[in-house]
Amino acid sequence: MRGLWRSHFSVISNCKLTPAIRRRPSAANMNRNLSTEEDPELRDFVGFLESLKNYEKSGVPKGAGTDSSEGFDLGRMKRLMLRLHNPHLKYKVVHVAGTKGKGSTSAFLSNVLRAGGYSVGCYSSPHILSIKERISCNGEPVSASTLNDLFYSIRPIIQQSIQEEDGSLSHFEILTGIAFSLFEKENVDIAVIEAGLGGARDATNVIESSNLAASVITTIGEEHMAALGGSLESIAEAKSGITKHGRPVVLGGPFLPHIEDILRSKAASLSSPVVLASDIGSGSSIKGIINKNGTGLCQSCDIVIQNEKDRPIVELGDVNLRMLGNHQLQNAVTATCVSLCLRDQGWSRVTDEAIRIGLENTRLLGRSQFLTPKEAEALQLTGATVLLDGAHTKESARALKDMIEKDFAERRLVFVVAMASDKDHVSFAKKLLSGVRRPEAVVVTEADIGGGKVRSTACSVLKESWIKAADELGFGFMEASEEKTVFGSLKLAYEILKDNTTGGEEGMVIVTGSLHIVSSVLASLRH
Repeated sequence: MRGLWRSHFSVISNCKLTPAIRRRPSAANMNRNLSTEEDPELRDFVGFLESLKNYEKSGVPKGAGTDSSEGFDLGRMKRLMLRLHNPHLKYKVVHVAGTKGKGSTSAFLSNVLRAGGYSVGCYSSPHILSIKERISCNGEPVSASTLNDLFYSIRPIIQQSIQEEDGSLSHFEILTGIAFSLFEKENVDIAVIEAGLGGARDATNVIESSNLAASVITTIGEEHMAALGGSLESIAEAKSGITKHGRPVVLGGPFLPHIEDILRSKAASLSSPVVLASDIGSGSSIKGIINKNGTGLCQSCDIVIQNEKDRPIVELGDVNLRMLGNHQLQNAVTATCVSLCLRDQGWSRVTDEAIRIGLENTRLLGRSQFLTPKEAEALQLTGATVLLDGAHTKESARALKDMIEKDFAERRLVFVVAMASDKDHVSFAKKLLSGVRRPEAVVVTEADIGGGKVRSTACSVLKESWIKAADELGFGFMEASEEKTVFGSLKLAYEILKDNTTGGEEGMVIVTGSLHIVSSVLASLRH
């Protein structure tokens, strides 16, 4: 079931509530699943992975990401790597953890290194359309043939490992081992590795100080609370677990003072120098939004990194970032600080120009992504402005709200939302509804999470969360209609904007709440 609410903000205006939206005659024909379709060549590989425990699909057990008796057994991952001849120790690594921003920061950094002429591997999660996206070499997702060749060559070792570990090795652990092996096979100079959950007990945390170039902790926020100990402090402790003896730690931030203290204390205990990006990069700023030919909307930024004496180390003017918002500027600043750490270690081709080129060439699916007019038309949303953003925490909802208020304050808004069951739905909704311009409507829908429905939130539950959020903020919604598909929800949002066009104001459909609903929308373009 999908519910729609229309807002009536009598405090702001005297507009009348409009009648309920009528169902379209074709709605029944839109009841199709828009889930991702994997490359047919990978059917055997994906089938093998799907036979393993997948915590993205089922949810992570309580305490599993903590460095405690409840935490994942990192020993089994180390034993797997030993059986694979420790491929992860054959190249340098930048290890990235954080509640939000680690995917964007990893992408920024990978592209900077590529712009410097280095061979770069990047491991990230989740994927949007294909599992190949999780493992990339030199900016391109691994090909199906390369992935298959590696998988079949090491499959006996993997199967033996699974048997010897009594079947406890998970989907993510096996895929992580394959990624490490592929980067060795491709002879990369350096790999940017994004942690999956937490840090201390994450499968990626088998990296040793001998091959770690730098650790990065982007942000600390309230996500995966139960799995990471139930508090911001325990989350910080878990993520600080990627710190290694004597190796630099770049902190993104900004952090609450006591959370920063936890991260710094861990670094101090391991004699690891700390760089606080939100401090030395505080002179960076967004100058405005431009529509660049061939690129689309960009935010023009000045990126300034200063030393302790407030003297510029790097000054880059008019950097055109393709991902919008203050949070993306901070991610770019964090990646720049990591780049400077690497330069200090002898990665001399990481020049100022390489940093500029890498930052400007970075774009990720589902992160402040605007559909092109052609893509909108393919979805039968001709002429619509459609923004896809996988925000799913109250922190990322705040970042999305701030970006909308700064760059699109005059737009009429309709949200299309689907979320995982383990997220804080009410807090997410309150952040989005607390903007200067409240949405004309919110359409809730459902999307598969990790390829299954176990962690999907029922529309009825999501509906109540938005009603509660609206009540707590002092305004209400009325139910106007229901829809049964993501595709139908998009069409309904589009019709609302068309039906309510007044005064020539432009409208925008914003799809958010999960990268998985973004995946559903983008997958539909394949049809």
